[in-house]
Amino acid sequence: QVHLVEPGGGLVQVGGSLSPTCAASGTIPRFNTMGWYCQAPGKQRELVATNTTGGTTNYADSVKDRFTIVRDNAKNTVYQQMNSLKLEDTAVYCCKLGSFRGDYWGQGTQVTVSS
Repeated sequence: QVHLVEPGGGLVQVGGSLSPTCAASGTIPRFNTMGWYCQAPGKQRELVATNTTGGTTNYADSVKDRFTIVRDNAKNTVYQQMNSLKLEDTAVYCCKLGSFRGDYWGQGTQVTVSS
């Protein structure tokens, strides 16, 4: 009932920037949390950043001074500005929408950071 589309990944050099987005469509609960989780090869999926309908944000310590997540509630979209990218940021980034109806996941977008 909820679809998430998340373009914006790509290949960048260390220190570069990317701005993936995540747009939700379908039946969207009024109150929800949207955000990004990453999964690097051989690693478990980890929280990157989330943003609630009310604008409360949460960042992983490793990205809080480099990434910014912003919501547009009217468009059911979150934007993640990723600056000063590091090699360890290389991962598949998946968007998640969580609500009382359950959790919904996008297919993911690949972010690759090279030296």
